[in-house]
Amino acid sequence: MNLLCLGLNHQTAPVDVRERFAVSAERLGEASKELAERCGIKEVVVLSTCNRMEVYAMVDEVDLAESSIKKYLSGDSVFRDEDAVHFYKKVEGDAARHLCRVVSGLDSMVLGETEIFGQVKQAYNKALQASATGGMLNKLFQKSFTVGKKVRTQTTIQGGQTSVGSVAVDLAEKIFGHLKYSEVMVIGAGEMSYITAQRMMERGAKKIYVVNRSIENAQKLADEMGGEAVAFDDWERVLAKVDVVVSSTGATEPVVYAQHVERVRAKRKYRPLFMIDIAMPRDIDPEVGKIEEVYLYDLDTLQEQAKENINKRQEQVRVCEQIIEDEVQKLSINQRNEYTQ
Repeated sequence: MNLLCLGLNHQTAPVDVRERFAVSAERLGEASKELAERCGIKEVVVLSTCNRMEVYAMVDEVDLAESSIKKYLSGDSVFRDEDAVHFYKKVEGDAARHLCRVVSGLDSMVLGETEIFGQVKQAYNKALQASATGGMLNKLFQKSFTVGKKVRTQTTIQGGQTSVGSVAVDLAEKIFGHLKYSEVMVIGAGEMSYITAQRMMERGAKKIYVVNRSIENAQKLADEMGGEAVAFDDWERVLAKVDVVVSSTGATEPVVYAQHVERVRAKRKYRPLFMIDIAMPRDIDPEVGKIEEVYLYDLDTLQEQAKENINKRQEQVRVCEQIIEDEVQKLSINQRNEYTQ
């Protein structure tokens, strides 16, 4: 019996490819069971998230199982060569090591993120309930959960965000304590604005206003975030009541000047205003940052903070990798002992 991991993720495949091979949460158990019933495949766990789709399996022969899994993922049609380049294959110790890295958040888009731990547990439980797993995968996944917990309790891998959006949210929380009662205005409908606003909503922001020169685009983004669209010539009115401004337009000149903030300071009762300028060229005139209660951060500042956090984490990554290696070696020794008994 051989351990095989076959999959793709955010590092190997663009979103349109990941979408085509994604398996819904409702079908994880069913897909695992269907694969486990194929010739030469004994045990299966299918993992599918927005950033990855992976199949972990105990198989008789790796190459034959790989072909069978790819055929299944293609809906039993021919697996295209252009899709094959996005997939990776890992076997035995490398597959076990990879699973432990995934569960520990070391293979995630945001290093050390915790959501993947629960997602892997859910995928495993769905496969277990569908009777698609056996002794080998049960031990492997239980071991990976032990490793994931050890990594998070014995290291500081989660400390310090490494994405610009997350760094911005962390800084906002340092200013406001929490975002529970904060209102956010997003100027522009760019991807970075969307991501940053989403992070703030996840941390409990009270309301999102979306401003765009195209009110249709503003409405579309507002609908996605459960927010309110605002006409571009009306954003100064909203500025008087929000706590956070995220700006990312395609303008060639600043959109927000010091006089805009000065005109609403009294209405705001001089409350702190956190402004995140993630446009290039910049949307917010640097003079705005000189206003006493304004905290202005631009893309360079946020990226520098993210870089510092990454550097701090590098030593912790090495500690995590050593924990994983030690546990994988223990797992391999136990397996060899079982084979010889």
